[in-house]
Amino acid sequence: MHTIKHIISAYGKWVWGLLAPLGVWGVFAISAVDAAFMGLPMDAIVASYIYKDPHRFFLYVLLAAAGSALGSVVIYVIGYTGGEVLLRKRLSPARFQKIHASFERHEFLALMLPAMLPPPTPFKAVVLAAAAFEMSFSRFLLAIFAGRFFRFLILGYLTLRLGPQVVEIGGGVIAHHFKWVLIGVGAVAMVWLVWRRQRAEESTVRQKADATESPKQRSERSNPE
Repeated sequence: MHTIKHIISAYGKWVWGLLAPLGVWGVFAISAVDAAFMGLPMDAIVASYIYKDPHRFFLYVLLAAAGSALGSVVIYVIGYTGGEVLLRKRLSPARFQKIHASFERHEFLALMLPAMLPPPTPFKAVVLAAAAFEMSFSRFLLAIFAGRFFRFLILGYLTLRLGPQVVEIGGGVIAHHFKWVLIGVGAVAMVWLVWRRQRAEESTVRQKADATESPKQRSERSNPE
């Protein structure tokens, strides 16, 4: 146990030694590497930046989200050029079709919601699927940026309120109740979709009413006596 703690401590010092010369851009660089190549303890790193320099809280959130979006371009290129073959090899036909259908219905949310969740969410697999199903590049970047932005925004707020130990507490909760976390996020997404659909239907009804209204009726409505 002592040896493991020593290795973890040495690894942490090595990472911070690499990031120190980059200043505020360190969080951007490490989030890009995390998204493109290897899984890193991003929550702990972002929380540490924010806790040590709370005045730049919002800047660190933006840089971490932007770095994640940029780093994911590497996975996007891989997925776009041959991701469907990889997915079909790793997933059962039923699972593949389920994921494909999810992206066809709500591709933006299908990528943004996993981007909001910390490990053990298989985020890189979702990114690969988004590229394999030919999600537009602009929407791909925006979905990842939006998801990561909300994730790190909430993390940063909790860090300022409770301290950096919130990462360990949150990680334990998610690890033991991951299914319920997914259900909760899914419920929020469904509420948002219903609200958005209602707004769209109301807008359509108003547009149809305006289109069928005569000039005289519009004049009377805009100039009541």
